Amino acid sequence: MQLIVGNKNYSSWSMRPWVLMKALGIDFQERVVRFDFTPDSAFYREIGAVTPTGKVPVLIDDGFAVWDSLAIVEYLADRFPDKGVWPRDARQRARARCLCAEMHSGFGQMRSLCVMNIDSDLTSVGPRLLSTEAGLRKDLARVVELWSDALEASGGPFLFGAFGAADAFFAPVVMRVTRYGLPVPEALKPYIDRVQSAPGVREWIADAIAEKDFLDFEEPYRDVSGPVPVLKG
Repeated sequence: MQLIVGNKNYSSWSMRPWVLMKALGIDFQERVVRFDFTPDSAFYREIGAVTPTGKVPVLIDDGFAVWDSLAIVEYLADRFPDKGVWPRDARQRARARCLCAEMHSGFGQMRSLCVMNIDSDLTSVGPRLLSTEAGLRKDLARVVELWSDALEASGGPFLFGAFGAADAFFAPVVMRVTRYGLPVPEALKPYIDRVQSAPGVREWIADAIAEKDFLDFEEPYRDVSGPVPVLKG
């Protein structure tokens, strides 16, 4: 199998299936296609050859293309039923799917205001945004509620026990919380540290920091590459 992803520093959607497959030991080859959204760019030509959406990520399995991160996760669950993509318990599995679906379709203010930017320290930006943007405060409160409820019900260490699809889907949110200095309750900080230390996530972070590819159209708050934050774990 091959997984096509965009720039690791910026591509939150690409991050989700990549870290899940790494964490669960699902073998694949990665193909990184540099973001360039100008008409007729190499990005659009390469991605357009495998998916009509012109977006990443794309999973290719023996010539069969699956696009959209949630569809990829469901395909992996069917393809590797014993890998633990979803919880075994039916109700926990349904709840995990609820969290992924909510992440997939919601949190618009957090997405647009706190764009993923791993190779950055934007901790001075987050508090300012929170002070003026009610939508961001609402999104963050909902994240805190979802994480708190799931961890309380499962007992941890991840949202539904072992690392799975829900944790992969919220890994880019962990990046936003840490990079933008978004405040969360002390009780959730060990979960954030565990996600950052998970094998797939740690590797993605290292790759993103090593990328050194500053794309100005992905940078609403910086005009040059900034300092790299200190990572725990």
